[in-house]
Amino acid sequence: MSAPRIFLIAAEESGDRLGSSLMRALRASLGGEVVFSGVGGGTMAEEGLTSPFPIDELSIMGLVAIPRRLPAILRHIRETADRVIAADPDVLVIIDSPDFTQRVAKRVRARAPHIPIVDYVSPTVWAWRPGRARRMRPYVDHLLALLPFEPEVHRKLGGPPCSYVGHPLLEQLGVLRPNAAEQSRREAGNLLVVLPGSRRIEIRHHMQPFGETLARLRDHGVSFEPVIAALPHLTDLIGELSRDWPVQPRIVVGDDERRAVFRSARAALAKSGTVTLELALSGVPMVTAYKGSAFEAFVARRLIRVSSVILANLVIGENVVPEFLQEACTSEQLAPALRALLEDGPARQQQVDAFARLDEIMSTGARTPSQRAADIILRTLRKPS
Repeated sequence: MSAPRIFLIAAEESGDRLGSSLMRALRASLGGEVVFSGVGGGTMAEEGLTSPFPIDELSIMGLVAIPRRLPAILRHIRETADRVIAADPDVLVIIDSPDFTQRVAKRVRARAPHIPIVDYVSPTVWAWRPGRARRMRPYVDHLLALLPFEPEVHRKLGGPPCSYVGHPLLEQLGVLRPNAAEQSRREAGNLLVVLPGSRRIEIRHHMQPFGETLARLRDHGVSFEPVIAALPHLTDLIGELSRDWPVQPRIVVGDDERRAVFRSARAALAKSGTVTLELALSGVPMVTAYKGSAFEAFVARRLIRVSSVILANLVIGENVVPEFLQEACTSEQLAPALRALLEDGPARQQQVDAFARLDEIMSTGARTPSQRAADIILRTLRKPS
């Protein structure tokens, strides 16, 4: 029998990381007998995939950029669908980025219905636009969910068959969890990790209220050591925007430094996002915030259907992490909530106890998330005629 041919599509950095781990798991399961093709970024390239174009050509940041970039993105959608048809793979795996990958999948299903399609990462149908679940069913044969509650959501909404495979953060628990010495520093220390976002526009929105929050904590006699965890390309911007903070933070750069800080941090002030689940798995109590444009707030209030936007809260099934959104993202509200976490007390203990339940809630058994995803993809391969 010839080696299985698997076509993968990842359109952004997070999907590229998922794709590279999946490629390693598939290669291990098949004893190296597999042929990969598709679209991806740098980490998938390290696993042997040659992308026809850089995936940063697919990113759109801000509403102003959409008209200018849309023609090129639509052309890439057509070209990618053509490449899938020409490759005629045994399975097509689309990874996250539904605005791009699902448009490719629909074109492939219309022209080559014999190609099985697996979608790795559920769109956030539980938060907004729930009708997407049912609309996916005609062109997605199986959906691989990162969050444990998503299969039931898709069942209720009439979505495609959906299996929980686990979040990729579960494969990093060894570097997220503190050792005995780090746990002691966390319990006795006052390290406060500040996470204003991973995009320039987010950082510009959050640095002022976050800096004012630290100043208010200091003025109220709270002892803490602030550390900002930054991506390398954002270090200069964060340094510029924190230069006038009354309390000067230490800035650490890169994944290794960030995780080292997490392992010793007493508490965190974080912009809402995937980082809240990373902090929760690390056992770091947190206060979360989000401040966007007035237009974003207008849209969100009319579309979002969940009681919390914090991933940690959604997975735990309880709003244990306080969130301060839009007009509530002020030092007057953030500082008291943070003070309660830096000190010993019920607010801190409630989060610590809730985070301790995550291992059971998110368990993937003896298989890693990438291995579980690979298992389902291999069961979905087109059968020889």
